[in-house]
Amino acid sequence: MNIIYEDNHLLVVNKPAGQLVQGDQTGRTTLLEEAKAWLKAKYNKPGKVFLGLVHRLDRPASGVVVLARTTKAASRLSAEIRSRRPRKSYWAQVSGEVPAQGLFVDQLERQEFNSRVVAAPAGKEARLSYTRLSYEHGVSLVEIALETGRHHQIRVQFGHRGFPILGDRRYGSKQAFAGDAIALHAREMVIRHPTLGEEMHFVAEPNDDWLNQP
Repeated sequence: MNIIYEDNHLLVVNKPAGQLVQGDQTGRTTLLEEAKAWLKAKYNKPGKVFLGLVHRLDRPASGVVVLARTTKAASRLSAEIRSRRPRKSYWAQVSGEVPAQGLFVDQLERQEFNSRVVAAPAGKEARLSYTRLSYEHGVSLVEIALETGRHHQIRVQFGHRGFPILGDRRYGSKQAFAGDAIALHAREMVIRHPTLGEEMHFVAEPNDDWLNQP
């Protein structure tokens, strides 16, 4: 486990790309299962270990995931995330040269496994802003501030404009990335502590080779 922060109420980890956060029909070992096993072993806990999932991160993406160690923390963190007060920042490598800065506002409709941009009033509003950090060899590195948390939002909105995330063949990428990963990394999350009320700032830097792919 790549642990960023731990106390009696929180466990914050840097999820590797390719790992499921919670279970699906594939039966793969999940981040939640691995984290529970890690806590059980560290503290020699008898019986089951409680760990609450309060937000998600796509399987092929990497980065910050906040987990709750108590039911009280899970309830308060879930309410905090629903309020949209937490700040989430992502890094992505996308095909093409995007403008230096931008604001994307779309209506997204979720289907079973994908999402797509649709005309208003259908779908739900999706908003993000971004800043281009660099551009070389046909690839833009962007820092993204996510204002809403729709299904596959960043992937859909960049892909819809012709700037798919590297490795994201589902939304138009024709460039490979590392393994089954895509070049999307949840780098930073700012959220209030569920019991102390203090603003907590968690950062997970991407792997050393992340910027050197593909």
